[in-house]
Amino acid sequence: MATVASKLSVEEFDKLYSGEKPYYEYWHGEAIQKSIPTWVHALLERILMNLLGKAGYEAGSELKLEIDPDFQPVPDVVGTRQPVEFPYPTRPLEVVIEILSEDDPMSRVLNKLRTYDRWGFEQVYLVDPMKRIVYRWRGNRLEEVDEFAGVSVAEIWSALDRVPR
Repeated sequence: MATVASKLSVEEFDKLYSGEKPYYEYWHGEAIQKSIPTWVHALLERILMNLLGKAGYEAGSELKLEIDPDFQPVPDVVGTRQPVEFPYPTRPLEVVIEILSEDDPMSRVLNKLRTYDRWGFEQVYLVDPMKRIVYRWRGNRLEEVDEFAGVSVAEIWSALDRVPR
């Protein structure tokens, strides 16, 4: 007879996985490990945060969201023009960005984007560094965009190209 693994409570998850890197996300009783970030991923997080800052947002990276006790994702970048909520956001922010990693299951990424939209995030983006495309989640689908949060997408790739290699 097959055994069924018991689901973790939020408290058990926090005790076992808080502070672990790469980060884990709490998905409906399961600990889901995020992809191990590459240099490009890390650089893009910094670039996106800088560009959001120039556009008037407070920006952060790898910040756990506590909007839903059953699903606590850790988006790559978030931005807000509202007062910052400590220690973790419990309400949707204006901007949320996921950066696609090569080993990210697309079904998981789409689930996150769909959830951000359902929660009420105003702007939900997916950055594909391999294709150098930024998508916005709208109407339950991805559409390619030339700007994000009022910033030209070209500025992302220009900043990335200036990094010495």
